[in-house]
Amino acid sequence: MHLIIQGSEIENHDLRALAKLACADQIERITGQAFRLKNVSQKDGIAPYCAEVDLDFAFVGADQYLSDYRLIAMDMDSTLLAIESIDEVADIHRVKPQVAEITLKTMRGEISFEESLTRRTALLQGLHSDALQKVYDERVQLSPGAEIMLKKAKEAGLKTMVISGGFTFFTDRIKEKLHLDFAAANTLEIQDNQLTGKVLGTILGREGKAEALKNICSELGIQREQVIAIGDGANDLDMMAEAGISIAYHAKPIVQEKATYSISHTGLDGVINLFNEENFG
Repeated sequence: MHLIIQGSEIENHDLRALAKLACADQIERITGQAFRLKNVSQKDGIAPYCAEVDLDFAFVGADQYLSDYRLIAMDMDSTLLAIESIDEVADIHRVKPQVAEITLKTMRGEISFEESLTRRTALLQGLHSDALQKVYDERVQLSPGAEIMLKKAKEAGLKTMVISGGFTFFTDRIKEKLHLDFAAANTLEIQDNQLTGKVLGTILGREGKAEALKNICSELGIQREQVIAIGDGANDLDMMAEAGISIAYHAKPIVQEKATYSISHTGLDGVINLFNEENFG
């Protein structure tokens, strides 16, 4: 078993201390922000040490290759994207504080996603649909390392998917921009070029995101163990539970507790460092 250490700044003395704690027999540099401590034999003390010095850690199998997986599925807002798209739309409509408060409660698991989306979308009633394009053009930002992660995943033969409790207006454009294979999200109702404040059809929430992932797995003929899922909020938990490896990305505590691995101090390219690199194209 290996220990992956990642962070924005990794000091040599911290690496040496962690290698000693884990009884590692070698320190291998992956990137400037990631190191592999090889053949570790114990885990005690690693978590508190890393928490103290703001480093991510992950115990991974020595035979864990990205090419062993078939699909990588990502949440959109605050995961693949560095923004909450509905909050940015709300900002244009001058209701961002109200929407952001509901968003935060949802991410903490305090209210159901379905209730949350219904309440947040209602606050957008009357907004001209042009505002959606304005948000996409001016405010959408990919999370750091997103394009590197996707490039490596595709080189390793994985299909790519974004699954969002947000809106198809954004997932469709992100899918096209990043050449993703699949996308699933909610559809806003628009009449006379204005948002009605309603969502069309059944809301894609916590259970719906998991179901969307299972449907694609069935379509591709792949098993749960061949899936990597990445998310940050409570509404991602069911989706992440349907994956062989789940990764909490800059996530709420409840998500970090349930995930296979957590990344809080680097970008999405940190996902790639959890796997041995020999099989990358």
